[in-house]
Amino acid sequence: MASLEKLIARAEAVLARLEKVLPQPVEQVNWDTSAIAFRWRKRLNQAYLQPIHQTAPIHLDDLLYINRQKTLLEQNTRQFLLGLPANNALLTGARGTGKSSLIRACLHKFSSEGLRLIEVDKNDLGDLFDISECIVLRPEKFILYCDDLSFDEGDSSYKALKVALDGSVAAQPDNMLIYATSNRRYLMPEKISDNKTYTRGDDGELHPGETVEEKISFSDRFGLWLSFYSFAEDEYLEIVAHWLRYFGCDTKEVTDAKQEALQWAMHRGSRSGRIALHFARDYAGRMKS
Repeated sequence: MASLEKLIARAEAVLARLEKVLPQPVEQVNWDTSAIAFRWRKRLNQAYLQPIHQTAPIHLDDLLYINRQKTLLEQNTRQFLLGLPANNALLTGARGTGKSSLIRACLHKFSSEGLRLIEVDKNDLGDLFDISECIVLRPEKFILYCDDLSFDEGDSSYKALKVALDGSVAAQPDNMLIYATSNRRYLMPEKISDNKTYTRGDDGELHPGETVEEKISFSDRFGLWLSFYSFAEDEYLEIVAHWLRYFGCDTKEVTDAKQEALQWAMHRGSRSGRIALHFARDYAGRMKS
């Protein structure tokens, strides 16, 4: 009897260790929540959608000098919500110019119409089909959001996204679109040898043209491309003024802030919306303290 009890105890210990390493079922989401955004999380080998109850209160009117990009993404999102054909979108360009803010602003504009957002880390792109299984029967419309997306040489995680975009036997769910942002137009590193017209590369690549096609075909699977650029000085100052007024600064404080705003941008090596917002927070905070 004692030996049997020991055997059972050992078996239970083995099973406990196995449970830690074996794939766990996806946790069911409590959809009866006020959350409009979710994050795909993994913890102890278990994957689940985590509600995000506080999202950045960004609005389309807060995003200046990207009118074309706003119009196109807003229209694409509206088509999606109406059940009309719509495209997966890739937003690329200079850092801090409003790529991710534009996606979040669309979420806030259309959340009352059933739009939801799921943030997915690059390292979890292999779970895209699991995520789609979680939402395919839901009445809401979901944007799968991949921020700052790029892949290093030899990184194979992009293949899961490439297949999900346009390359799998399984169709992308009608209630799901993929919106991604990146500082790289083609998402993958480009080399000088990519532009050489030869049949044998210096690095041993026998057909470098095929490598170029592989990189271009990846970004081509996004139906909508939106490019963002650094702002001119007057545009940057107008964005600063917008945020200073947002934080309660009066006309004199806005005017007096111009020189400091330019110095702030020079020290950071960029005139962008993000830099403008950071300066406005600092300046308005100092003026009100």
